Amino acid sequence: MLKIVTAACIAFVLPLGSAAWAGVATLSALTHAASWVNGKIDQRDVAGKVVLVDFYTFDCINCKHTEPNLRALYGSTKRRDLVIVGVHSPETGYERDRANLLASLKEQGIVWPVAVDNDFTVWNSYGIAAWPTQLIFDRHGKLRATVVGEGQDRQIDATVQQLMAEH
Repeated sequence: MLKIVTAACIAFVLPLGSAAWAGVATLSALTHAASWVNGKIDQRDVAGKVVLVDFYTFDCINCKHTEPNLRALYGSTKRRDLVIVGVHSPETGYERDRANLLASLKEQGIVWPVAVDNDFTVWNSYGIAAWPTQLIFDRHGKLRATVVGEGQDRQIDATVQQLMAEH
């Protein structure tokens, strides 16, 4: 396991094929989200695509630091090959308010589907423990990498590119 210490938090990456996560999670846990904004994801939307699931809360500075790279990745890849899904799991009461969430999506330029996870059902289904966390699934729906913390844009990009090249 690679450990990287950042100024704000401890970050780590579990690499492709890591035995610690292989086969543990599937994309089906996303179906537990009761509410969505920017559209809802179903099995047809993710079939045969690389999927990046971003667990975040909109007022978290570490999460805000990951968003520019996700926007760039979203804009630079062929959408037929990559799906980004946000899972907004709020830390504060202010973040639980749907109007505040919608305003933050507009302000931060987040246009991909976001599951509203106010009750942490999706968060708990995946065993998430920190914001931000990205889960990256291959074209077969197998979890291939888990990225916790900020400052790992190159690792995320390389993982997505590698998985997009696989068939």
